[in-house]
Amino acid sequence: MKESGRKQGAPSPCAACKLLRRRCAQDCVFAPYFPADEPQKFANVHKVFGASNVNKMLQELPMHQRGDAVKSMVYEANARVRDPVYGCAGAISSLHQQIEVLQAQLALAQAEVVHLRVRQTASMSNHVLSPTSPSNSGSPSSSKFIGSQAKPIFDMDMAVDHTGFAESMWSC
Repeated sequence: MKESGRKQGAPSPCAACKLLRRRCAQDCVFAPYFPADEPQKFANVHKVFGASNVNKMLQELPMHQRGDAVKSMVYEANARVRDPVYGCAGAISSLHQQIEVLQAQLALAQAEVVHLRVRQTASMSNHVLSPTSPSNSGSPSSSKFIGSQAKPIFDMDMAVDHTGFAESMWSC
């Protein structure tokens, strides 16, 4: 009986051998990493690196590192297909710029929180210690009155506009 495919019971060759139109041997270096049901995976790797280079890289690596190497090659190849000039470097640069923008927005939001807390504290201390309020004799009735007149910590003055982080909200 003639063997069809890479292994007995596995009739179709791996994606690499299928694309290269060659017989898939039992010891095919591509078969464990490029299954027949994922042909685009090897097609992109082949387009960027070439089958011979991928074969050499995999042969030089120990078995336990080959899977990670293939994942890296597939990621880089897919990035190169999307962006032929920059590849992964372009994706990393774009993500780095997004991080910088988000850090600036976070710093602005934290500064606004500090500003609003200082403003709220000043407002509360001005209201409690104002000359128009009853005397602060320290009696239980006066402290109860002062406590009931204090503004809540979160009131309408502390609403933050989340629509424009780029614009400062320091002007009151």
